[in-house]
Amino acid sequence: MPRRIACVAGAFAGALVAGTGLAQVATGTAPDRPEFPIYRPDTPVLTLDQDRLFAESAFGRRVERELEDASAELAAENRRIEGELTSEERALTEQRASLSPEEFRQLADAFDEKVVRLRREQDAKGRALQRRDEAERQAFLQAALPVLAELVYASGAVAILDERAVLFSAQAIDVTDRAIEQIDAVIGDGAGPSDGTEDAVRP
Repeated sequence: MPRRIACVAGAFAGALVAGTGLAQVATGTAPDRPEFPIYRPDTPVLTLDQDRLFAESAFGRRVERELEDASAELAAENRRIEGELTSEERALTEQRASLSPEEFRQLADAFDEKVVRLRREQDAKGRALQRRDEAERQAFLQAALPVLAELVYASGAVAILDERAVLFSAQAIDVTDRAIEQIDAVIGDGAGPSDGTEDAVRP
């Protein structure tokens, strides 16, 4: 379920400077102990592929597996409900000859209301999966920002740009692979005790 993590150059630079040691770099002082080895590509600007950053990280792969499982479960539930409603509709049709018009109309109206209610419930579950995808991506971004800030500092750069916002760049300034490696080392797949947020978006 591809989604865009909101991260343009200004947002990245602002968040990174506010959140870590980049402000110290700007004033000529450095953090006491950079978390990652110093790497200087002789450029003040780095680029990364946000979609690949999420999709190829341990965090992103875990989210994809969980959402695929949940989607498959929801699809199976939809098929089961559809089968049950088809059988119920058939039985109702067979009863029509033995019922008065008023009795049949009451049963038919109740059946229609049931169909509408179940459709709304299943649609709500589908939307909840979409919200969960968005929430997971936001959680990943929040967890990744300090790591990206360390990467910016260690590289001697001042900003990371989304490669989609760059018309042309040298491959040497793309740090997506390094970012994935370091984010995986720090936050892993992001699985852990629930804080309640995940339950709020589960179907």
